[in-house]
Parts: sequence; C-alpha cells; structure tokens
Amino acid sequence: MTTEPDSWTLVAGGAGFIGSHLCRTLLERGERVLCLDNLQTSRVSNLDILERYPAFRFVKGDISHPLPVEVMRQTRSIRRIYNLACAASPNLYQADPEHTMLTNVVGTDRLLRLAEQSGARFLLTSTSEVYGDPDIHPQPEHYRGNVSCTGPRACYDEGKRAAETLAFDFARMGRADVRVARIFNTYGPQMRIDDGRVVSNFIGQILEGEPLTIYGDGSQTRSFCYVEDTVDALIRLMEADLPEVTPINIGNQHELTIAELVEALGDIVGEEVEVVHRALPTDDPTRRRPDISRARAMLAWEPTTPLVAGLRKTFAWFASEHGARSHARPAPRVHAEPARSRI
Repeated sequence: MTTEPDSWTLVAGGAGFIGSHLCRTLLERGERVLCLDNLQTSRVSNLDILERYPAFRFVKGDISHPLPVEVMRQTRSIRRIYNLACAASPNLYQADPEHTMLTNVVGTDRLLRLAEQSGARFLLTSTSEVYGDPDIHPQPEHYRGNVSCTGPRACYDEGKRAAETLAFDFARMGRADVRVARIFNTYGPQMRIDDGRVVSNFIGQILEGEPLTIYGDGSQTRSFCYVEDTVDALIRLMEADLPEVTPINIGNQHELTIAELVEALGDIVGEEVEVVHRALPTDDPTRRRPDISRARAMLAWEPTTPLVAGLRKTFAWFASEHGARSHARPAPRVHAEPARSRI
C-alpha cells in the first residue's frame, strides 16, 4: 500500500488484543491509524502504548450504533477498514449475546457502507467458529461447518457467518472491495488475564498458584497461532490482489491436545502443574485445526513462531504485567480506566 499523506486506516476493535497489535504494526509501517473501539472488552492500557505514536487517533464508539461523527468526518480519506470489533472469547461474547449478534451483523453492515462511501478496501476478521464442531479435519475454507444455530455460542458463531454473508454480498454487487479472514486460536501478550480463552486462563491460574482447569478430559485439540503471525497474515490479506473473493484461514497447523498444552506450560515454569477437571461446555468443538493451503498459495504466508517460543513470550509478559515471578502470587488485576476519545 502506498500511504497517502492524508489517508487513514480505520481499525474497529483496535484497542483489543489482536487489534492493538495490528494498530502498532500499521503505525510502524508508516500508516495513519484511526482506532474505533467501545472499550467493552479491551484493555484500556493498550491505548497508552498506541498513543505514543503521533499518527494514531482513538475514537470511542460502538459499531452496532451509528458511527461517531469523528469517523464519518474522515470518510473521504479512509483507504483501509479492518473490522475486528467483537468480543472473541465465549465468556465475554455470551455475557451479552444480543450485543454480540448486533455487533457482527449491524456493525459489519455499517462498516461495509462506510467502505462503499469512501472507496476503502474492507477486511472482516471472521473466525474458525464458523466451522462449529467440525466433522472434517483439518478444516478447509470450502467446508460449510457444523454449527448449532440455537446454542449458547450461536450469537458469535452465527453472527460471524452472517457478517461473512454481508461482506460477500457487498462484493458480489460491486459495492465494496472485501477480504475475509477466518482466524483460528490466537494468543500472545496484551491478552486480558480474564479473557476466558485457554492460554490466558492457564497462565493466570499458574501465576495465582491455582490448579489449571481442564474442561472435559483434555483430549480436545486446538491449534495456537502467535499474535505477530496472525497480524502479518491480516496485513498480507488486506494488501493482496486476490484472483477471487474468498475466505482465507489464518492459523497454525500445529495441533495439540489441551493436556499437551498443560505439559508445555509446565515445562516453561519448570514444574508439574496441578489440574482439575470440569464438564465440557455446550457446543465446545472437540477438534480444531486449519487447512492453510489457501493462505500459503495466495498470501505466501504461514506462521513462523514455534509454540514454546510464543508461550514463553506470553508467559513472561503476563508475569511482568502483574508484578509476578513464575511461582509468586501476582499483584491485583488492573481495572479499566475511564474511556477516552482522542481525535
């Protein structure tokens, strides 16, 4: 992308986990970044890092509501729109399922219309959850999924499927230039300690000196992608001239069981960790691994961070963030600061 002096890249959800890493990478590439976030599930301290960059602007707003005037004022100068605005862990998106669904459907529609008005290229971050509890393994993009439309996870799973539908319809009608990334499990620094996803759960429990909670027997599998690799893929996808409009899986093909993840974390802290077992949540997928053949072919991308290296960086960040050493009880959790609008 050739950055025009007065152009903006809009990142909805830019104060969140992946979004804040994306914003920083874009800023370091020389882009001017307009971050739109309602701060509902974000770490407000992520903004402290980003606001050190002169080319960064933050606007507080919720994409399920009319877009703030500070964003609409920049319509003519927005050239790229990344939509990462949605809670992404089950305990957070199930806390307000109506809002989750509206964020995915109404919010995506609002951003697509903004892309249409501005002529900006639009990238939707969809999810591996569109595959549900898959009966094809690994999951290729042509697989239509096995999703419960009435279960407790449907607000997110079906919301993302509907968001994809909107994006592809806008593309078919020639109303917007769209990209769709289906992100598999991503981890790394700047996750919330109470995020509810397995890596942050386990690290938080280790730092608290608590046993690790395994849901089910630990035989269910996941494939974990380090956040820097995920961000690299998103930018490549945004800037690629694709031969067709198609979803692209973004994730790591290294599949391991949850029990094996516990072992890997035990190796990092240098001791065997205690575990407790709880019932498997409703509709929790038993296997998850992406087929990334399309990403390799179209983006010349695949993840490069080994799991142990990524886990070490993530663990070190959490320990530092909470004033803890590997076996010490951390400092109290940092509570969110008041919301800010800076544009």
